[in-house]
Amino acid sequence: MTPLRLVMMGTGDFAVPTFESLYGTPHQVVGLFTQPDRVGRGHHQSLQNAMKVVALRHETPVFQPEIINRPEALADLRNLNPDLFVVAAYGQILSEELLAIPRSGSINVHASLLPKYRGASPIATAILNGESETGVSIIQILPRLDAGPILAVARTPIGPHETAGELEVRLARLAIDLVPGVLEQIASGKLKPVPQTEALVTRAPKLKKGTGAIDWMKSSAQIDCHIRAMQPWPNPFTYLHSPGKPPQRLLVLAARPLADAAPVGVLPGTPLPGDGQRLVVATGSGSVEILKLQPDGKRPMTAADYLRGRAVTPDDRFGPESTSARPVV
Repeated sequence: MTPLRLVMMGTGDFAVPTFESLYGTPHQVVGLFTQPDRVGRGHHQSLQNAMKVVALRHETPVFQPEIINRPEALADLRNLNPDLFVVAAYGQILSEELLAIPRSGSINVHASLLPKYRGASPIATAILNGESETGVSIIQILPRLDAGPILAVARTPIGPHETAGELEVRLARLAIDLVPGVLEQIASGKLKPVPQTEALVTRAPKLKKGTGAIDWMKSSAQIDCHIRAMQPWPNPFTYLHSPGKPPQRLLVLAARPLADAAPVGVLPGTPLPGDGQRLVVATGSGSVEILKLQPDGKRPMTAADYLRGRAVTPDDRFGPESTSARPVV
């Protein structure tokens, strides 16, 4: 088996375990392509790029083009004389011209059980849709998004309290056991790609800030999934409307779905009467107990701590920022 010359393409934390695993194989990592360093919001220093840290530790050349498909970046890639591109959470679309460079093609580490959840948010979307299982798929990269044949798969259950951020950490570790085996198959010419079943394709669109808004018209189970799926970004949020006060924006960081139905005639988003220690909110079906929340500009706190500083009554309402946007039921 002739060792492969590998170029890694990745940026986020999800890609780090895959990248580190490459150094434990007989293959040669000849370069890392990662996104340009970014400046943190409200700060003057660059945010640390974990992929770049790994590359520098191994004395691997680092390239950070603003747009990887530009001629100068393509020239850098050709000069590395690569056999294979290994891609994980890179964050840029790869052109056909770029994909034609490596002799043995390109592979991608995707955080779902393809063909389910092609797209930018497979982890969040799996939780949002109430899936009980997800996994990692290694695929050959084709010009169509996440449409290449499958080379390896690892499955794992989704925990009932797991957030998207927590699940991402576990999925990233799963890839460690998959990628070296795929590289060995490619190097030895024993690869057996399995085409995806197009009839089973589902999408995982890119998340936006507004995607975090909690819709209290949904069921308690759906809201629980939403709260877990939106962490760590864009974060699940709602507004508390109280008579005579401006609306207060709150992040809802942990909640518990309750099967008990709200009293007849109570609108979704209405706080239910309690003992001043628990914060239970009516939903479209059932109710949700908020366990942990964070008011704008303050630290995360338990619901009990929040209620010690601000009383919440059935005259209040959780919902969108504009009261005119409240659902009518």
